[in-house]
Amino acid sequence: MQDVIDLTVTPLSPACGAEISGADLTKPLSSSTVAAIKDAWGRHLVLVFRGQTLTEEQQLRFASYFGDLGIRKKAPEPLRSRAEGIYQTNEKVLLVTNIKVDGQPIGAFGEGEFWFHIDSGYTARPYRYTFLYALELPSRGGNTMFSNMYKAYDAVPAALKAKLRGRKALHIHEYKRSEKADISGDISGIPHCYHPVFMTHPDTGRKSLFVDRLMTARIEGLDQAESNVVLQQLYEIGERREFIYEHVWRPGDFLMWDNRCTIHARTDFPKEERRLLRRCTVEGEPLFE
Repeated sequence: MQDVIDLTVTPLSPACGAEISGADLTKPLSSSTVAAIKDAWGRHLVLVFRGQTLTEEQQLRFASYFGDLGIRKKAPEPLRSRAEGIYQTNEKVLLVTNIKVDGQPIGAFGEGEFWFHIDSGYTARPYRYTFLYALELPSRGGNTMFSNMYKAYDAVPAALKAKLRGRKALHIHEYKRSEKADISGDISGIPHCYHPVFMTHPDTGRKSLFVDRLMTARIEGLDQAESNVVLQQLYEIGERREFIYEHVWRPGDFLMWDNRCTIHARTDFPKEERRLLRRCTVEGEPLFE
């Protein structure tokens, strides 16, 4: 088994992110190694392992060290074509890809820019952790940006913190990548959930801003006009460049991040070039302020 003394943790930015070297994720890991990785995770929020060659089974085994594996969320029937793919046969795996076979997508969320979001933030129990492995990459672009939402919370002005204390926000997902959901009509058929605007992380006890541009649509208790103004302010705080680590992918990169205290986005890339990443998750729990 992997021994913990082999691990090296190298911070990647002042915002968040660290590279872990000395770990071979194809092999079973000792409990002390897993504990060391989790400790680094708590401090850096996003961890990067370079040069891995992982099978699906090995990826799932590694993720399972950190909790119960998440089940891929299935969209309601009218939206399903945006989220399903013909090669998505394991309910615990999502293929993030633009590749098509005979004109049919093999996975989901394939092309273009992807606004900042929280994985499954529109459900009652958002994923606790996400794990993403690079299989095929374009020549440029498709970078993943992570923002530290602990820092974002700290940057919210005191008066606005007081105004929003105890409030919840509507998170809703129409399985689009760079367009907000329409909440002007009946949303009963669109996946959605209310979560605290400010969340207390159950492991660290720290406050995090739990808002993102793609899925957070309205703050409870405010009229729509005021909610729009406040949310725009929160989006801008959460997306400040000084809070962001931007990951430039290399083949064999394996990333893991904490969904409760980060948001993430994808930059555009040439749509004619193939991009394929394999995702798995760990199930989450209800969120509290």
